[in-house]
Amino acid sequence: MKSFLNVSDIGDLGVALEEARRIKEDRFSHAALGRNKTLLMVFFNNSLRTRLSTQKAALNLGMNVIVLDVNAGAWKLETERGVIMDGDRSEHLLEAIPVMGSYCDVIGIRSFAGLTDRGYDYAETVYRQFVKYSGKPVFAMETATVHPLQAFADLITIEEYKEKPRPKVVLTWAPHPKALPQAVPNSFAQWMNAADVDFVITHPEGYELDPAFVGDARVEYDQRKAFEGADFVYAKNWSCPGVTRPDDYGKVLDDYHAMMGWTVDAEHISWTDNARFMHCLPVRRNMIVTDEVIEGPRSLVIPEAANREISATVVLKRILQAQAGR
Repeated sequence: MKSFLNVSDIGDLGVALEEARRIKEDRFSHAALGRNKTLLMVFFNNSLRTRLSTQKAALNLGMNVIVLDVNAGAWKLETERGVIMDGDRSEHLLEAIPVMGSYCDVIGIRSFAGLTDRGYDYAETVYRQFVKYSGKPVFAMETATVHPLQAFADLITIEEYKEKPRPKVVLTWAPHPKALPQAVPNSFAQWMNAADVDFVITHPEGYELDPAFVGDARVEYDQRKAFEGADFVYAKNWSCPGVTRPDDYGKVLDDYHAMMGWTVDAEHISWTDNARFMHCLPVRRNMIVTDEVIEGPRSLVIPEAANREISATVVLKRILQAQAGR
């Protein structure tokens, strides 16, 4: 594996899940694999779980870790070609990337969508520049359009807690005061479509995800109908993806106060088959989900977050094995 961005990069999901299970039993079983290897984690945006879990995964594999916060202590980076650099951005990404690559063996990138130019975001411009110019394997720690480490951890969690062979999984939109990217729901949809689950997406009209990620999922605008018989409910807000309303890309379409009926509360869970609740965190309590649900016995947000270490360990292990020719 030289790049990790989409579910197709992980290969057979059954094999990947079994690998995750074995690693969870012994996280240090491949500690020699990363000896004298260095992971560079580049953050263009804030992080808690991604930073800690990926760094822990690298340590599990015996790697050295360098963390670069681009917006805290580094030169401000220009990402566009053809720009006269007479502003506050002192260094161009096209020089910075090969320099970064010279100091490490693997690079992880976290860079959110700008939510103003859909073409730029969905082309994964920043991520693909690292792939092209770094000379090193690159993996996504969340990009403009996807968050595969999160989705892999979500799938590991569902596999661990499912009570039937083919559970019903519902991805539901929920209100939020700010415009958020579509990376988490995009990846969750992509990975659920590849898994053996009954997958449904529910959201208000105008929030349709890109068809490339929706795939064969059933889209249900009636949240109550979507929740019927659900075994897992995954709540997440996202801004307008610009599919049916291109001019509204990246916008919040309605006043969130008017959309609080989409908040996952005890009544919503009563529509399900005693569903487990999931969210990637951080979560805005009593907007996305009520205290009662997130603190309830069917909430999986903590085990889900813990599995981020496992998904990252699997991905880094495979990258290191590819470098070693195994």
